[in-house]
Amino acid sequence: MNFLTNLFYTILMLSVLVFFTFFASIIPLLNGDIIYVPFIVVTSLSLFLWFVFHTFGLLQKRKAKKGLVLTVAFLFVCAGGYLANHLYKQNMETVSAEVDLFQYLPNSEGAKVATLEDVASLQLPKENLLRLDGATALYPLYSAFVQATYPKKEYHFADPTVRASKTPEAYNNLIEGTADIIFVAEPSEAKLKYAEKMGVTLNMTPIGREAFVFFVHAKNSVEGLSSEQIRDIYSGKVTNWKEVGGKNDSLRPFQRPTESGSQTAMHSFMGRVPLMEAPTENVVSGMGGVISEVSEYKNYRNAIGYTFRFFSTEMVKNDNIRLLEVDGVYPDKESIRSGTYPITSEFYAITAGTTNPHAQAFIDWILSDEGQDLVEKTGYVPINN
Repeated sequence: MNFLTNLFYTILMLSVLVFFTFFASIIPLLNGDIIYVPFIVVTSLSLFLWFVFHTFGLLQKRKAKKGLVLTVAFLFVCAGGYLANHLYKQNMETVSAEVDLFQYLPNSEGAKVATLEDVASLQLPKENLLRLDGATALYPLYSAFVQATYPKKEYHFADPTVRASKTPEAYNNLIEGTADIIFVAEPSEAKLKYAEKMGVTLNMTPIGREAFVFFVHAKNSVEGLSSEQIRDIYSGKVTNWKEVGGKNDSLRPFQRPTESGSQTAMHSFMGRVPLMEAPTENVVSGMGGVISEVSEYKNYRNAIGYTFRFFSTEMVKNDNIRLLEVDGVYPDKESIRSGTYPITSEFYAITAGTTNPHAQAFIDWILSDEGQDLVEKTGYVPINN
């Protein structure tokens, strides 16, 4: 009878610990801290083993007490370590791809949108307006085009007329026929294949130039890297900052999501050098599951990331990161204009068979002195300079 009683309590204890382990593991998983799950499992297993040995008298009383103390201590160390690390990550500054687009709404009061000194020579009628979309980094530019040429009213960035859906979605909207013109960097291989599959030809008109840049924590001692060093970092060949002139500290190279404009630019920059697997973290999906996504840049002292110059210097304006020189040249408008900065690229106004009668006139106007003046005033480098 005593044995059956002990067995009953053992099974009850096991049920409680399984319940505890399951729910205690969910929190770290949802926060991307998978590393703590094994500690939780080991702790639960240790408690269960101690309970079994103690219940069935397999340990001397002194050893049983010592085992309990050690197990509980281990539990507190794990919990304390998790909380400390979680708080550290929560307070770690991120450099997000999200910015406040409300400040660039065309025709809105106090908007940070470039304007012409005179009324634009092109004024589009309110009927059959072009449906625009594009990359987040280029929204301030095509917002300026809209403010100069569209009927005077506010156009929300979620409005079908003037959207800001980000690069991958903008390409999809263009290819699927729900946008007439998009403003983006060059398409990824996946988007080119999708266009081909849909029987669509992408007509790409370069309208300006921009720099693809790399950035680090402002207190990182490294001020510049060569193109070869960057490729070595992002291929996984170089793993410590001391290998490229920095301190003895492991590198944290962050990447951007697949098919984003900056990730496409990164693949182009790497050329034939294979890009290492992007760091990921577990996040909660809309259906309540846990999925892996490319982890957002966190401004660790040993981190490195990449984006486009205008986005980082004008839209994000983060004083705690610093742009790196590449091959001895700092990325600014002058080095882009002169062509001395080695990683410059064009950005485009792209159509895909739109039947809107205003499309070509609008693109022609963008390439005119007025349109290119807005490219310059927004903060980009005009295509004809």
